[in-house]
Amino acid sequence: MDKKILAATLLQALALAHAERRAETLDTLVEKLRVRRRDVRSALTVLHRQGMVDVLRMRLTLSGFAIGSALIGQTLPALRPAPRSAIAAA
Repeated sequence: MDKKILAATLLQALALAHAERRAETLDTLVEKLRVRRRDVRSALTVLHRQGMVDVLRMRLTLSGFAIGSALIGQTLPALRPAPRSAIAAA
């Protein structure tokens, strides 16, 4: 799993939740994205250190909100590669 794609997906999900006036928690993000809890937690830690997410309040900072809002409506790459059985033979 690409950590940059996961970080972008988290920013997008948190910005969308903020726009809809919903609160997200670690558990709801894990359930929604269907990603391991450890991966979500480590991505949130990196985003917190970069100043994009306030993990204690689980809210975006201004810069995180700007990036997340720009990602709303955008199609991001899949978090996991397609299974080999789904890839067409050449």
